[in-house]
Amino acid sequence: MPTENATATGGAPVTLFALHALGASAGSFDRLAERLDGRVRVEGIDLPGFGSAASMTDSSVAATVAHVVDHLAHRARGRWMLGGHSMGGKIAALVASRVLRGDAPLVGLAGMVLMAPSPPSPEPMSEERRERMLSWVAEGPLSDEDAETFLDQNTAERLDPAAHANAVADLRRTSPDAWRAWLDTGSRLDASAEVGTLDLPVLVLAGTDDDDLGASAQPGLLASVYPRARFVPLDDTGHLIPLERTAEAAAAIARFVDDEVLLGPSVPDDWAALIAGDRVDARVRGILNRRAVPDDRGYAPEVLDVAQLTLLREVADLVVPQDDAAIDVAARVDAQLARGEGDGWRSADLPPDPEAYRAGLDTLAAVWPTDPAEREDVLRAAIEGTTDARGALDAARLKIWLEDVRNDLVRQWLAHPASMARIGYDGFATGGTPIRGFVELRLGRREDWEPAGVGGTVTTGDSA
Repeated sequence: MPTENATATGGAPVTLFALHALGASAGSFDRLAERLDGRVRVEGIDLPGFGSAASMTDSSVAATVAHVVDHLAHRARGRWMLGGHSMGGKIAALVASRVLRGDAPLVGLAGMVLMAPSPPSPEPMSEERRERMLSWVAEGPLSDEDAETFLDQNTAERLDPAAHANAVADLRRTSPDAWRAWLDTGSRLDASAEVGTLDLPVLVLAGTDDDDLGASAQPGLLASVYPRARFVPLDDTGHLIPLERTAEAAAAIARFVDDEVLLGPSVPDDWAALIAGDRVDARVRGILNRRAVPDDRGYAPEVLDVAQLTLLREVADLVVPQDDAAIDVAARVDAQLARGEGDGWRSADLPPDPEAYRAGLDTLAAVWPTDPAEREDVLRAAIEGTTDARGALDAARLKIWLEDVRNDLVRQWLAHPASMARIGYDGFATGGTPIRGFVELRLGRREDWEPAGVGGTVTTGDSA
């Protein structure tokens, strides 16, 4: 029989919390968990009305989202991803949107893995098919015959005996009310406005033999929701990807994690708990969660050209030296420029920031050495106004511009919650209802709610 919560242990650097399809359970991810053991920890979650949660009576979308958020609040630590198969894809989108808005008490979402997902918009399904599936539970749970029909319609080839038996068992124990709730209401729900655009790493796996939610349909359904989505078609595959193509799915997930998820620093657990807690306003939590999303390795600059962004990254390496878990502060500055944001002022001797950046980088490029060992001296000369560079900015204006550049690069590094943890800054934790601040202001003392990394001795009993 399927397990309640499929879990692969082994010290993996990231956890995938997987939400199953209609009529399935957490156990549908057992084989995937085994394949990814040591690389990705997989933990399936039984949704209300299914698997071990079949007795739960409220299987509405709202109740299901709340159920998942509650599970994650108790289980999600460190760096983690949300997974969704079919029905679970829409639920995952709603949960992810709440995390990135800060409306859920969660920190650490680093990506998503979706398998033949139902989109935030109404799921494409013919009314004839919907009515036929509803008829299967008109008089109670699905019969063996109807379960067999469902599997035949959703797989390219018959599953192996063990997988087939588990899938039938999951279908047979599914709550008829939950089955009806999804087909009547959940699949029709248009959650596009609530979900919006989710800017984070996303892997979308879909079979070429899946009619409604297959490889040819998914880009049209999801490209506007997930601008960073990586769409991977699976040949000769139907709808039940975790059971039909376990090895191929595991390989794609492992590559995706290495390429896009395990980038940049993660937020230490005690700081994540602080951000998730009631001292931090939802809006602030959302901002910090979005800043903690891994950078896009394939980021396409919006204000600078590729050569200018490359040079800015090399300047950033000198201004803000980082270890292997680096934040792409240069790309974040380009995105800041594209949004028209800044620190609120600029020198009267410089053009607007986008123009100044392009002019400054082009001027610096004329003297920028290919040998990394020589770059520090060149940058120092430009900072001090003694450079030989000639271009759109003279030496005096290049010096002024580099003051802005250093400020922007450092601000982008400091804005990341992992950087705040590193320097011991927790001044963002002064919200909540009622608003709370600091009581202990003496040097070398910290309050009992502050992470140990802040330093100093603890004062208890009088914290705000």
